Amino acid sequence: MNHFTIVMEFLRDRKRFLKEVDQGIKIDIKIISLLIASSAFFGIYGAIIGSFSGPLQIISSAIKLPALYLLTLLICLPTLYLYEISLGCKRNFGQYLVLLLAATSVISVMLFGFAPITFFFRLSIHDYKFFQLLNLVILGITGLIGINVFYQCMRFITEQEAENKKYRIRLLKAWLVLYGFVGSQLGWTLRPFFGDPGQGFAVFRDLESNFYMHVLELIGRILGWV
Repeated sequence: MNHFTIVMEFLRDRKRFLKEVDQGIKIDIKIISLLIASSAFFGIYGAIIGSFSGPLQIISSAIKLPALYLLTLLICLPTLYLYEISLGCKRNFGQYLVLLLAATSVISVMLFGFAPITFFFRLSIHDYKFFQLLNLVILGITGLIGINVFYQCMRFITEQEAENKKYRIRLLKAWLVLYGFVGSQLGWTLRPFFGDPGQGFAVFRDLESNFYMHVLELIGRILGWV
């Protein structure tokens, strides 16, 4: 089976895809296909952003970027699932996993769409800080869109049930904020993704500060405030 077909089906006919998930149709196939397709797209984009520091960083980033999104999913999804179960939801873990993988695949497709632009700036600009900030913006925008896709999917699924709809939507919004915080901080923990050309290759850097302080510092350096 062409694993990328499942992603295209979700993008082209989301309502039918969600109805199949709600009915538990081919859940295992969807999980495998979405996982493979999104990992491939993330890997390609990871290789591009890692190209600032040579072949080792390219390989490392091509592995770590898919791992970032998958680990964020694995860390956060059990919390949402257990709360949903406690509120009387009858769906299984696999159905929730498909929904979040589908939203993650949207992020991966969008990053793949940005890949030519990112590669163009990689070849034409040798300012590491600017390249880093540019990609943080791209990753942030695509991440927000992916979160919104998951929110819309969950709302569609929730509307099929009569119990605790308003409370579950509020809980979902809080969980999405948590998901965003976990993802951004996990990205900071797994760094470097770009690889500072002024430093030697390292799979991981020592933990210091946090993601949000680093972004503020990065903006300050580009604008000449730091």
